[in-house]
Amino acid sequence: MSLLAVLVLLLILFSALTPRFASLATAGQILNSMSIVVIVGIGLTLVLLTRNIDVSVGSMVGLTAYFAADFGAKNPDVPLLVVILASCLLGLVLGAFNGLIVATLRVPSIMVTLGTLYIYRGIDSMLAGSNQVTANTMPEGYSAIASWSLGGIPGLVVYAFIIAFAAHVFIRHTFSGRSVLAIGSNPDAAVKMGLPARRWVFFAFALSGLLCGLAGVLWGARYGTVDSSVATGFEITVLAAVVVGGISVNGGNGSIAGLLIGAAILSVISTGLALLNVSPFWLQAIQGAVIVAAIVSDSIIRTRTEARGASA
Repeated sequence: MSLLAVLVLLLILFSALTPRFASLATAGQILNSMSIVVIVGIGLTLVLLTRNIDVSVGSMVGLTAYFAADFGAKNPDVPLLVVILASCLLGLVLGAFNGLIVATLRVPSIMVTLGTLYIYRGIDSMLAGSNQVTANTMPEGYSAIASWSLGGIPGLVVYAFIIAFAAHVFIRHTFSGRSVLAIGSNPDAAVKMGLPARRWVFFAFALSGLLCGLAGVLWGARYGTVDSSVATGFEITVLAAVVVGGISVNGGNGSIAGLLIGAAILSVISTGLALLNVSPFWLQAIQGAVIVAAIVSDSIIRTRTEARGASA
């Protein structure tokens, strides 16, 4: 409820500051810009719920975006479904590589994914070089993947909410989802209960990669131009949306609904600042401040909760 209150206050504030903000066109822009963040954020949420983190999501989106666009451009006779599945498969492999190292070798996830962030970005740069794949060279119908609408609702939003609903059902209403929460809440207790912690950690990273693969296709379809710089720094945007939405960086706590509101808050801020002609560097500063504030508040809340439990 507090997140919703913040969102409403931001909507009122920007509407008062610039009349252009309160329009259907701006609403569509906000929803479109938050959709890819939500899709990638769902994968990151699952990783965080297991008490891990994946900072390579931006590089995975960038690599799969260029791979999908280039593959489609060079093979115009290949069905678009094959292009989409190939990108998702590549993302799945990238995410599974992260999960394999973290789950089997028990290397801290921040170190693993910080390394693969640069590895995947380097591979992307080697593949793309100075080349660009533009809308003119993409296969026919590629842009339509993201440009369609349903009853006035943009297609990207439909994708995001379908995936979000499926993730919500998985986390809250299945034994597997509750196992993921249990592993993140107390890994040692979960193992003693017989839960396959390593398997679920691997699953979370692999699914995060798969969603990044899908997001890569949607990125190219929406923006129409793909090169080696796609999604640079995007991991910060996604992480900010996730932590603003109340997903605990200490694992075991959070909801998909919170992620949706967190992504909406950041999208409203970025769109409002753009309409006010504020430098985009301020948005980066705000995202960084939000991440720090969320982590500090989460740590304080967890410390107080543990202290109350010990005194009881």
